[in-house]
Amino acid sequence: MEVINHNIALREDRNLLVVAHLTQYLDFITGFGGLIVPLVLWLTMKDSVVGMDEHGKAIINFQLSLILYVIIGIPALLFGLGIVLLIFAGVLSLIMPIVNAVKAGNGEGPSYFGTIKFIS
Repeated sequence: MEVINHNIALREDRNLLVVAHLTQYLDFITGFGGLIVPLVLWLTMKDSVVGMDEHGKAIINFQLSLILYVIIGIPALLFGLGIVLLIFAGVLSLIMPIVNAVKAGNGEGPSYFGTIKFIS
């Protein structure tokens, strides 16, 4: 019988958590990096950085929620409600990453307003 030790030393890296939140702004620069880069950071670092699993899930859920809001908001433009939903999504996408980056820097947990939990 072989005993395998899977104990991995977790390190605390608040700067990486802050960067993970701020990489969501790549959507505004490149058009697509705001979901891909945090997803890669979360998948590669969730087992080695304290809090990365919680913050990564929050970021991915937030990005998926924004995508859903836009998908629903564009056809809803025909009925007049779409503009409200698109403005709501735009304001959230500008404010919430900064708020949660500051929280991550202070060692607090993430809290994204208007997020649907796709990944729990």
